[in-house]
Amino acid sequence: MTILALEIGPTRFAAIEIADDVGSDQLQQIPVPQTGAWDQLRELALGIAAGREVAAVGIASSGPIDMSAGVVAPQEIGEWQVGFPLVESIEQLFPAASVALALDGVCLSLAERHFGGTTEVMDSLSIYVGETIVGGVMVGGFAVVGRTGNAGQIGHVLVPGYDDPCPCGGRGCLEAVAGGAALTKWARGQGWGGNSVEALAADAQAGDRIAVSALERAGTALGRAIASVAALLDFDRAVIGGPIAAPGSAIWKPLQNAIALHARLPVLTGLRAVPSDLEDLGLLAGAGVIALISQEG
Repeated sequence: MTILALEIGPTRFAAIEIADDVGSDQLQQIPVPQTGAWDQLRELALGIAAGREVAAVGIASSGPIDMSAGVVAPQEIGEWQVGFPLVESIEQLFPAASVALALDGVCLSLAERHFGGTTEVMDSLSIYVGETIVGGVMVGGFAVVGRTGNAGQIGHVLVPGYDDPCPCGGRGCLEAVAGGAALTKWARGQGWGGNSVEALAADAQAGDRIAVSALERAGTALGRAIASVAALLDFDRAVIGGPIAAPGSAIWKPLQNAIALHARLPVLTGLRAVPSDLEDLGLLAGAGVIALISQEG
């Protein structure tokens, strides 16, 4: 029985088989293509399947999505902007498979709940800070999906004190301040010479003043957003992953300070923000969870 997990992310397409003896070294990925997105995703999926019959496929996709229709329209894939019938296309590719689609943040929250930092709590927020910001919410042990499947997008929560323009068309969104693309742009504007969020994280670790300032800026914004959402949803754990969120990163002190300053309700005194240990496999792990659940249904 072959089960596949697919990731449609802002920077990559990734695929892996879900099995006990499969490790991260067997993950296959390609950059998000400028053209021919379906053709390249199809080849990636077929390569992982390796000619075997596929029983289930779980898909974690950046949004927006229409979960009930199985349609995705990620901002980063221009030819899918009008909506691409991803579930139907995968079903045609693997006719014997059950296919499940969820927003990337929903898959992230499921991965943290089953394998990561929220296994012992019922209510939590999971965040991955890459080029964009992925977020997912767990309430009562269940992932919050929302009316269309797009719940949990903390990247578009407004952050007090900021008015940076966001790709969504708004201003002051968390992603416009603390997302990797925004951070690198801000740092370059201050004279930093790098070109990726990974390089920014490495330079901050090495003590580069501008890189450290960029991560501190992100930490403050993340802490304010987490405190705000915690007051709304009454959770006590936030787990944060991504290149800038490793233990010891410069984001953590300002992030914790912002939470302490703003999460002042008595019910929030136990709120903790901790690093994720899922590295870059969280979305695929969550996609594997929904693939397995689809078989049970």
